[in-house]
Amino acid sequence: MTLPTSHPSANPTSAHALLGIFAANGIDRVFLVPGESYLGVLDALIDFPSIDPVVCRHESGAGYMAVADGRLTGRPGVAMVSRGPGASNAAIAVHTAQQDAVPMILLVGQIPKRDLRKEAFQEIDYHGMFGSIAKWVCEPTDPQQLAEAAFKAIRLASSGTPGPVVIVIPEDIQQQEAPQPKWIYTPHAQSLPADAVLQALREQLRQARRPLIIAGGMFEAPGGREALKTFAEEWNIPVAVSFRRHDVYPATLPLYAGELGLAPSADQMEAFRQSDLILALGTRLGDIPTQGYTFPSLPRPQQTLVHCYPDDHIVGLHYAADHGLVCSPVELAKALSTASALAHPQERRQWIDKLAKAHARHASWPNRPTAEGLDFSRVVRSLSDQAPDDAVICLDAGTFAAPVYRHFKFRAQQRLLSPLSGAMGYGTPSAVAHALRYRNAKTICLVGDGGFMMTGNEMIAAVQHRLPILFILSNNNCYASIRINQEREYPGRVSGTSLFNPDFCQMAQAFGMRTLHLDSTEDIDTMIADGLAADEPVFIEVKTDLAAVLSG
Repeated sequence: MTLPTSHPSANPTSAHALLGIFAANGIDRVFLVPGESYLGVLDALIDFPSIDPVVCRHESGAGYMAVADGRLTGRPGVAMVSRGPGASNAAIAVHTAQQDAVPMILLVGQIPKRDLRKEAFQEIDYHGMFGSIAKWVCEPTDPQQLAEAAFKAIRLASSGTPGPVVIVIPEDIQQQEAPQPKWIYTPHAQSLPADAVLQALREQLRQARRPLIIAGGMFEAPGGREALKTFAEEWNIPVAVSFRRHDVYPATLPLYAGELGLAPSADQMEAFRQSDLILALGTRLGDIPTQGYTFPSLPRPQQTLVHCYPDDHIVGLHYAADHGLVCSPVELAKALSTASALAHPQERRQWIDKLAKAHARHASWPNRPTAEGLDFSRVVRSLSDQAPDDAVICLDAGTFAAPVYRHFKFRAQQRLLSPLSGAMGYGTPSAVAHALRYRNAKTICLVGDGGFMMTGNEMIAAVQHRLPILFILSNNNCYASIRINQEREYPGRVSGTSLFNPDFCQMAQAFGMRTLHLDSTEDIDTMIADGLAADEPVFIEVKTDLAAVLSG
């Protein structure tokens, strides 16, 4: 790297050393809201043209973009924020990265080291603040430590269960001369069980009459989806995807059995419980895919349980598996796909048909009458029919997303970006992050009126960079997912869940975006087609019927 001799940072600094580690390990984009507490890092960033700085309007937006980018690339997504308020605003993204198992680095500028632990202006103890949700919190106090901290952050964020790491850098250790190492992280070699264990697994696969794969997010790794498909088809095993991991196995394939998410049908769960072999691959088996730890049952399932996850903290955490395998589920699937073809018994064929029919009943499109406004599921159906094969659906949190999880038929190349943490405000930033990374793929952002008002201002980046994102906003003047629970627990007593909204189309127009207002069922297909065909950002507001949501 050659630094400009006319610039004050011509002599490589500790901030250059940190960014040099980022660049050497393939980090080519950072999302930031500037702050005076890390001006030294911002100054050094000028000398790294390979790292694209994306300026955001709120720290939560920058953090969400980093989370989405980390999920897309498999490398840590990086957000840079200032101390105190900036770090507090970004905390939601750290929580999301932890819940979603996404590699992320949050860089926080800090007060000068001479003032640490004196309760100075905007000082926070970040070990206390982030210690329970970040994999590691590091606060270097010597300029020579920045490169090492960056290198360790990349390693920890990426290994085992991926997750967030926080680096806190006092403002007065960013500008000193320092060595410029170029250490490169080499991922740990993927291990596999002993041959005897693999042989035992193959025999159990042969003997099983009603096996079921629960496929988790670890199959998002390169080659993971292909390995899962090959394994399932060779052994003729139905696949249920874990919570909001719809894109690891296409819904269009005969072995797709549905999602173990927030609302599987009683019919589906009754069928799943009849399984005799569960292969939980690449999933942490948390409370949602296990339906509150009832499927399989704790602590020793009725079925034979194989639990494979590359983190020994996860395997055995809740369930006593018959085979607890601390290894890559992708490599395990590949290793088990080398068996000869089987003559599957009649019972196995009946089992696959039973699960397919249960899923088909649950996933059939509704046809609900509406009193005023549209049923948003009709918009989702049009998207499912018309979205191109490379489309990516970026979802915020809210009831508008339920038709996607239940009904949208994800094809092999289509992708889903949604927060497992249930974090509102994720939709717009994740769409921007995806479109910046994959401009030629169609990015579709679905967001509710509540979530949009949290981070919708980040859509200005779509206008600035002319990103062809289709934004679709469902407006029902309500925090509807909370209202549903409120009506169930306290019928007829509405409190704190209604919204008074602005004119969203005028907002989008003020941002410089082409806008459309959808209020007629007859116009859905035409308007969706128009938005999908555009080579610029398009904003569609859909006035939706709250009564349809509450009754559905």
